[in-house]
Amino acid sequence: MQNHFELFQLPQQFAVDTNALDAAYREVQSRVHPDKFVNATDAEKRVAMQWSTRSNEAYQTLKNPQKRAQYLCELNGVDLKMESNTAMPMEFLMQQMEWREELSEARADKDADLLDKLDGQLRAARKAQLAEIEQHCNAGDYHAVAQGVRALMFIEKFGEEVRFAYDAIEA
Repeated sequence: MQNHFELFQLPQQFAVDTNALDAAYREVQSRVHPDKFVNATDAEKRVAMQWSTRSNEAYQTLKNPQKRAQYLCELNGVDLKMESNTAMPMEFLMQQMEWREELSEARADKDADLLDKLDGQLRAARKAQLAEIEQHCNAGDYHAVAQGVRALMFIEKFGEEVRFAYDAIEA
């Protein structure tokens, strides 16, 4: 079976041309969308639905940098071990603690400016983490990619906490 990159005829790499991905997705969907099979047999409808679902899943995976990195790890035989492997570099753990302290302070003081600062730090950290993931992908170091994905997941989840804090301040 084709992998997601092959399905859309894209190079198997972290950097994805989103315009090419969008165009390839539309082209695949134009061939397999269930609406094109209204007069087909039940078996043909079922196959069309499976291909349409598969192309949707592939598109969502490749469109999202975190999911794309995870998928590249899987393709290269690296299990992210999300539940059991939470080890992170000490520097990143210290950064997490600083961010948590700032978030706690911002909540307590209802300080939107501090939340703005924290949000900016998280955006910069996300951008840096994505660049690092891309470097590791290009080097074929998928164990480092896996660690980068775990860090990115923390950054994105913590970003949600910051957004919830904004909502709490505004309420």
